[in-house]
Amino acid sequence: MAEAATGRWHRLATQFVKFAIVGASGVIVNMLVAFIMNKANGGAQYARNPLWTVPGTDWALRYSYIVYLVAFVVANVWNYQLNRTWTFKGTRQTWWRGLVAFMAAGVLGALVGFVIKVALTHPGSPVYLPGAFFGDSGWRAREYWGQLIGVLFGTPVNFVVNRLWTFRHHAGTPAPQDEVSSAPAGLAE
Repeated sequence: MAEAATGRWHRLATQFVKFAIVGASGVIVNMLVAFIMNKANGGAQYARNPLWTVPGTDWALRYSYIVYLVAFVVANVWNYQLNRTWTFKGTRQTWWRGLVAFMAAGVLGALVGFVIKVALTHPGSPVYLPGAFFGDSGWRAREYWGQLIGVLFGTPVNFVVNRLWTFRHHAGTPAPQDEVSSAPAGLAE
């Protein structure tokens, strides 16, 4: 039994490392999309400009929010494909069904990241990135650092939800009866 448990922990650790490598590539994709979209809008200094304001309130839909959403979608499609073919290879569901589950699972991590990004980039926030180092343009732009920090905080949430839900039916995951097998160690695998 100890060998079987060790094997399961080893597979889980291997999956986490692969998921992290895929996630790192996804962070690069996410940041590239954010950079390209901000460049197309004139630069990161314009990211907080309102696109649409709710009448009678201070709330506005900002370009920054659209950038976060588009970067999330593009990076998650990228991550899904890599995770499907490498991290959790042998998944038994269709590509579209898996993508929908992956995106749905990613929403929780994205919401965590989005809240963090808004908190770090909103001038009225108590955790607004300080002006001593951060600015509104170039590599020190709050827009990019808020995006990156938000994505990094959302990633562990994303792994847990995807491991337990999206990729629960892949060839590397033991079937439920294997979890409590009475077979001698080494034969249950």
